[in-house]
Amino acid sequence: MTTIEAPNSAQQTLDLGPARSLVCRECGHQVPLAAEFACSECFGPLEVGYDFGTVRREDIEAGPQSIWRYRNLLPVPSTVDAHPNTDPGCTRLVRADRLAKALGVRRIWVKDDTGNPTHSFKDRVVAVALAAARELGFKVLACPSTGNLANAVAAAAARAGWESVVLIPSSLERAKILTTAVYDGALIAVDGNYDDVNRLATELAADHEDWAFVNVNVRPYYAEGSKTLGYEVAEQLGWRLPSQIVVPIASGSQLTKVDKGFRELGELGLVEQTPYRVFGAQATGCSPVAAAFKAGHDVVTPVKPDTIARSLAIGAPADGPYVLDTVRRTNGAIENVSDEEVVEGIRLLARTEGIFAETAGGVTVATAKKLIETGQLDPDAETVLLITGDGLKTLDAVQDRIGPRATVPPSAAAVREALGL
Repeated sequence: MTTIEAPNSAQQTLDLGPARSLVCRECGHQVPLAAEFACSECFGPLEVGYDFGTVRREDIEAGPQSIWRYRNLLPVPSTVDAHPNTDPGCTRLVRADRLAKALGVRRIWVKDDTGNPTHSFKDRVVAVALAAARELGFKVLACPSTGNLANAVAAAAARAGWESVVLIPSSLERAKILTTAVYDGALIAVDGNYDDVNRLATELAADHEDWAFVNVNVRPYYAEGSKTLGYEVAEQLGWRLPSQIVVPIASGSQLTKVDKGFRELGELGLVEQTPYRVFGAQATGCSPVAAAFKAGHDVVTPVKPDTIARSLAIGAPADGPYVLDTVRRTNGAIENVSDEEVVEGIRLLARTEGIFAETAGGVTVATAKKLIETGQLDPDAETVLLITGDGLKTLDAVQDRIGPRATVPPSAAAVREALGL
């Protein structure tokens, strides 16, 4: 237990499981657990530090079929599943043999996170953020979002009985607007791109102390939810790490936290500490991290996004430098693909494995293809692709490129003619 100042209370004793402090990723300065995201010493980003104790495979395996099976590795209360939540996680890991054959590699697995409650991996991070926010004394769940996070926050707040405030760029895909608005929270469209919306959220977070902006003032806790993707991949592979993993990059947090999850499992003795390589995927129209990687830079220069992959359209990715560190440390690479390649990636995954991914998934598949063709990804090494959102959310990306093969009168002869039989 840790005692801290919390919103709307003098002091309270926190139960955030194994979390013990917040630690600056730059200078290592530690502060008590609180709704803080920047270091007071150097303004570097804060992340959660832990004292895990003993964690056993059998205890995890006996847990619920959700991310809460990993509660002893997350900054959440010991009673986290006693409160209504969306219970995300435990999505399928698909052995994608037909995709592997099409790409000319030995074995590929697809981590299909479209099966989460709002059909994206964002349900994971929001569930952790909500659990921590409740413990920290917040009353409203909020976020700036490129789409999937908007869905997840609105749904999680509705399930928990909280109010929500969601800020989105007004140019967001219609499907993602509707699938957020349906939960009847406060949805605000902003004239501007995601980076404009994010700046607005930071300002509002400072003015409204009882609003938990999941990816702003409670970001250190929120980000830890992405570790569960790494945990699940390892557990579903029989408690071992893949040789290679390809991860889409938006803010970059998912990639760094999947790596953190792999490292924690190894340090705790839950998996053998075998080498693995982490690869990053971006759309060319918003590829500042890929550009920095290719140029050999340590600093990521912001860009103005222009891509159909709107869920990855973050021109100033907060975790960009840490993505570079992770990819270089693991001997991986970062590539970018055109919008045309993104659409073909969506279609390739759909026709080979029956999985319909949103544009971010198209980026991942197309990037994997490019990495193989350029010799950066080993075709003989076992590879995992993270598919983080459902294609039904980004129908506009493919609507002008696919459709019926033919329109015919209601006769068998007409059908046979259309099929060339």
